[in-house]
Amino acid sequence: MTSPAQPLVAPDFVVPPPPATDRFRLEPLGPQHNAADHAAWTSSIAHIRANPDFTGRSWPPVAGMSLEANLEDLRRHAEDFERRAGFTYTVLSVPGNDVIGCVYIYGSRQDPEVTDVRSWVRASHAFLDADLCRVVSDWLEREWPFGRVAYAPR
Repeated sequence: MTSPAQPLVAPDFVVPPPPATDRFRLEPLGPQHNAADHAAWTSSIAHIRANPDFTGRSWPPVAGMSLEANLEDLRRHAEDFERRAGFTYTVLSVPGNDVIGCVYIYGSRQDPEVTDVRSWVRASHAFLDADLCRVVSDWLEREWPFGRVAYAPR
């Protein structure tokens, strides 16, 4: 996902606390998640590419990417969060705190009135995909100021 130039939310909007359940929780993605994030998605490339949010997209790259390139990607997502241009969350297991997925919230490239949301879970946690989609959808509807959200149903 490329970094958009415009903020996604107003400057005075207070970003709501991310959701948590008895099986997973979200927290803002950052460089501190690099090794675990890299291990999560590289172990599940085919699974993620089959996800409706990533079918036909260039990410994740079939050949993977280096840990250093992943770190740059995480830094960019953290900068987007700081600039309020996009919000990326890592999905952590409960219990355990293992990285098991990711959620991306960005403005649509095709329609400025739409917010695009994508998420993935690693193959070993595929059973959580529909729950993650439901929890995130509910959270966005209840807590965020988005008019229209594009998020593939599960």
